[in-house]
Amino acid sequence: MSLLSKYINRQLAAYQSELVQTHYQEVENMYRQIRGWRHDYRNHIQVLKSYAKDGDLAQISKYLDELDEDLSTVDTVIKTGNKMTDAILNSKISLAKAKHIPVVADAHVPVALKTSEMDLCIIIGNLFDNAIEASLQLPEEKRMIRIYMDMKNTQLYMSFTNFTATKKQKKISGRFHTTKGQGHGFGLVRIDDIVERYGGYLSRNSEDGAFTTEILLPQE
Repeated sequence: MSLLSKYINRQLAAYQSELVQTHYQEVENMYRQIRGWRHDYRNHIQVLKSYAKDGDLAQISKYLDELDEDLSTVDTVIKTGNKMTDAILNSKISLAKAKHIPVVADAHVPVALKTSEMDLCIIIGNLFDNAIEASLQLPEEKRMIRIYMDMKNTQLYMSFTNFTATKKQKKISGRFHTTKGQGHGFGLVRIDDIVERYGGYLSRNSEDGAFTTEILLPQE
């Protein structure tokens, strides 16, 4: 193995480790918020009982609206059946919402997959991070990320689409150009390597105003 190959492998390994750690931290932050809300549950009930005792329906309504808004920030919006997929998708959806990026997601994933949890984490995390980064270049009213995941016969199908501020992108040496720096480049390479290792299929399509990545991973 050449020195360049060894260097690239070390960089990829370091990036992979950092990426996975970041995803798990995002998940932990989300569940910490949930635990905090549950901890305050009794206090919320006492406040509502006090308003009810006084017959103050207006304050009850206002307080419930505030609770609803607070809870929506930590709500688990995706339940695919696969715990790792749920954790990664929900953490990223929560992050996107915090950045004022609407997400439309439809995901159905089996409990058991041939694809390892780490590989799934790397693929979904990178695709979502790329979509968020591109969306932040747009005005809030034009932002949107669409996600679809489901089984197609014996293969797991993933599709990530986001609107972009650029027109149709051109490929350079077979790849779409990235302006995000070295880490982002390693993320794309890592996805390509994982798909190739599983004997899967990957397609990146850039059209005016939208960028779509489609992946098929065999599960037999």
